[in-house]
Amino acid sequence: MLITALSLLLAAQPGAAAPAARTSTAPAVAISTSAILKLTEESPRVRGIHITSWAAGSARERERLMEHISGTVINTVVIAVKETDGHVYIPGVKKAEEYGSYMGAIQKPEEMLRDFKGEGLYTVARIVVFKDQVLPKRRPDLAVRTPGGGLWKSHNGATWLDPYNRKVWDYTLDIAERCAQLGFDEIQFDYLRYPSEGDTRLCRYSKPHTPATAIRNLGEFLAYAHKRLAGYKVKVSADVFGLTTSAKTDMGIGQDLATLASGADYIYPMMYPSHYAPGEYHLKNPNAAPYAVIDHGLKDALRRLGPHYARLRPYLQDFSLFGVHYGPEQVRAQIIAARRNMLNSWVLWNPANKYTWSALTPHSYRAFVDPQFPYDWHEIKPAARTR
Repeated sequence: MLITALSLLLAAQPGAAAPAARTSTAPAVAISTSAILKLTEESPRVRGIHITSWAAGSARERERLMEHISGTVINTVVIAVKETDGHVYIPGVKKAEEYGSYMGAIQKPEEMLRDFKGEGLYTVARIVVFKDQVLPKRRPDLAVRTPGGGLWKSHNGATWLDPYNRKVWDYTLDIAERCAQLGFDEIQFDYLRYPSEGDTRLCRYSKPHTPATAIRNLGEFLAYAHKRLAGYKVKVSADVFGLTTSAKTDMGIGQDLATLASGADYIYPMMYPSHYAPGEYHLKNPNAAPYAVIDHGLKDALRRLGPHYARLRPYLQDFSLFGVHYGPEQVRAQIIAARRNMLNSWVLWNPANKYTWSALTPHSYRAFVDPQFPYDWHEIKPAARTR
């Protein structure tokens, strides 16, 4: 479904509407560039696209997407399993059915995974954690509240689950465990953060809330997720705001890059240039400077993370917004920036599943990104691809 309204486009993107942040002055981590390069070269190479639940769940749309994918270097699909509206799109989660949050966008997940895996694609289940429009209304005791006891709402009326409430964790991890049982290769947690789009001074949680407790709590969530999913051969990852690579603080949302990178197998900073404020990184219009945004953000991340830098898989922009057109040149610029900063992995985002396929052909990738990319690209078999 083509999304044209600006508000819908922004709302659809993981971690949209990031607050502004200053460039980090955190001290550099003492590790050599050659050591980092060795780690990143040894890491699985993920070249992915995000797919909405409705497209992934439709056999017809799936076939169309796989036809495009087959002619490109894409080896990974990230599939929306739970979205910011609170709906859970796969069957078999008891609590989702009990709370009325199940919506059958992916009615046959086994068939869907069989199709994607049949093409040798690495499969990632994206699960929105704390932003939720369903459960807070069914279970206000699990929600972020106001001083008066009502549901706290953002400027656009969105409600949130209480990140400190362990019942919320278990609900989320019931969904994650179901995905692991189905055979997803990775569970990716999005909106693993605290509210930001509203008067957050009025947010009331079930435990004392400070920047320190917020950061620690999200780290503990990841540790708990690893524990719950330990019986499955599945990786655990987290999406974060793009500016966490450079921010001095947790940005008021609990996302400390170093803490999350140490607790997850992989970290996906959402580095869409359109989401950086004018003047960020001293760029008049970051949206019109895709290479510079990714380059600057990743250099900051490298200084902060040391060996954990190899766990980064940036989300990159493949949509046009605010009057700046994104085509092959802009998409390639971001991928090139990631590669020149020693990262071989990335995921593209487009809310309508309309990707710039011409920028992703083996020929284009070899010519612009990686001259060592083999002519017979199917020889590359990261954890993702077996074909």
